[in-house]
Amino acid sequence: MEEKKLDFNSIIGFVLIFGILIWIMYQNQPSEKEIAAEKAKKELVAKQEAQAKTDKAKTAALPAATTPGDTVQLANLQKTLGGFAYSATLPSAKEAFTTIENEKLRLKIANKGGYIVEATLKEFKKFEKNSGQLVELIKDNNSNLNIQLQTTDNRTLNSKDLYFEPTLEKIGSDQVLSMRLKAGANEFLEYKYILKPNDYLVGFDIRSQGLNRVLNSSKPLDLQWDLKTYRNEKSISYENRYAEIYYEHEDGKINYAGLGKHEEETVEKVSFIAYKQHFFTSILVTDKPFATSKLESTNLVNDEKIDTVFTKQFKTNVPLAFSNGEIDYKMQWYFGPADYKVLKSYDKNFQKIIPLGWGIFGWINRLIFIPLFGFLSSTIGLSLGIAIIIFTIIIKLAMSPITYKSFLSQAKMKVLRPEITELGEKFKKDPMKKQQETMKLYNKAGVNPMAGCVPALIQLPFMYASFQFFPSAFELRQKGFLWADDLSSFDAVVKLPFSIPLYGDHISLFPILAAIAIFFYMKMTSGDQQMAAPQQEGMPDMAKMMKIMIYVSPLMMLIFFNSYGAGLSLYNFISNLITIGIMFVIKNYIVDSEKIHAQIQENKLREPKKPSKFQQRLQDVMEQQEAAKKAQGKKK
Repeated sequence: MEEKKLDFNSIIGFVLIFGILIWIMYQNQPSEKEIAAEKAKKELVAKQEAQAKTDKAKTAALPAATTPGDTVQLANLQKTLGGFAYSATLPSAKEAFTTIENEKLRLKIANKGGYIVEATLKEFKKFEKNSGQLVELIKDNNSNLNIQLQTTDNRTLNSKDLYFEPTLEKIGSDQVLSMRLKAGANEFLEYKYILKPNDYLVGFDIRSQGLNRVLNSSKPLDLQWDLKTYRNEKSISYENRYAEIYYEHEDGKINYAGLGKHEEETVEKVSFIAYKQHFFTSILVTDKPFATSKLESTNLVNDEKIDTVFTKQFKTNVPLAFSNGEIDYKMQWYFGPADYKVLKSYDKNFQKIIPLGWGIFGWINRLIFIPLFGFLSSTIGLSLGIAIIIFTIIIKLAMSPITYKSFLSQAKMKVLRPEITELGEKFKKDPMKKQQETMKLYNKAGVNPMAGCVPALIQLPFMYASFQFFPSAFELRQKGFLWADDLSSFDAVVKLPFSIPLYGDHISLFPILAAIAIFFYMKMTSGDQQMAAPQQEGMPDMAKMMKIMIYVSPLMMLIFFNSYGAGLSLYNFISNLITIGIMFVIKNYIVDSEKIHAQIQENKLREPKKPSKFQQRLQDVMEQQEAAKKAQGKKK
């Protein structure tokens, strides 16, 4: 009995899909550095701890605050604080805080350092949603903002160790908090926070007044912003995968600092810096671009069973340039969700920190996936799981004409297979002649052997776009469907007492369903593909490779999806299920093999269709090679 063979052209699509899946898995795995990077990280942590102890000792050594009129105590303070001794004589020189808040955001600002020590998002909860704990981007000293002050008497002071005087007022509906580090009654460094109603964006101005005699203005001040990002989602490894520093530079270009154990990067003309977590982000944006910015990212998750509190340590150093002897920067903070629609509403390019893919993949997500899914999930008001199902149906129906063309091409190749086999036997000893005659047969019958491959290639960008869209879809966060309590994370139905390499310590059900669906889809289509055309001489046995892929591909999908969000697994399960249904209908009710055979025979009786330029060029090359081969044979 003749062994079923595989159409080589049709397998190209499957090989590409297989390769892209491998590439996607590689791209989405956290980067690992060599031992040197790990050593650098430990040295960095040790240095930070030593600096923290030094700062703490310096702060403890500061003299107690006194009244502004106490000249003796002021003289003592000047020995350690120089021109800023006046700030320690004010009533505000104590551990105290000022809170400002609106409907979305609550900020707590400390007198010591004048920076935000708590930033709470009032509309969102952490992954333990039953506990009622709100998402806190800043809390318990996980962040600080510091300016190194170089004074005219050769001192280096840190603003985070000094006391600012708060003044809170309301201007219209806005809350305006002025924090002033004073060197005199009218000489100060000011942080001004402006909080508008119902907004995630906070105005933040830094300016100095009358500090010409106090600060050395010959070189810029060094602004340091640090943040250890708290874990907010169920899977810390999955969340950590999407935690990274993004920045805008050179008039609108968006880039990121990397995902390794420890990454450092220095860039110029930076207009915003975003410490992005998976579904939340903290952004510092400036109207006057920073001349240079030193960015650092350190991975804090070495063992996800032990390191369960923080994901990354982010650091930024930027220069604040003097202008006419003073500092004057108009900036803003964004503390809020990494939601594409919310970020885009600010018209500051914030939405580009959402990883939607490059090139055509990003276009598909921005122009098709985001608007369509947003409409289904909000306008219609559907359950998010139902919205995903309807979304998938719409996408697959839109792609069904391509699926039809692919299957039709396979059916035509299947009808021609006996004749192609006959040509193979006839020109067994002359592969070049066999290829020429096969091309002539395709042209005479009106069959394009590439027609089965091209539709598969067209569908690949949509498949890859889905791998970028669903992990970034903020709408899925903490939205349940069936047994999945959070479509943005894995849908564990069984918790394993051990961890399986690559797979994890849990069993998710949607990935199992997706793997089963792709198995039956490949089982259903592989037979027809192998029947479509005979094995190409000199090529690997693709039929055997396909038989292996039928089992390997579902296994890969199972491993890949087990730690991914349930929304992506649900989409792939429904997608393959619909494809199976479409193929079944096309095969049994639309494509008629007898009609195709009759049409091909009718085409043969007609004058052969003029080949395309590519086909003609290919045929000419083959004929030239054949002629050269014959000439060489005669010469011998």
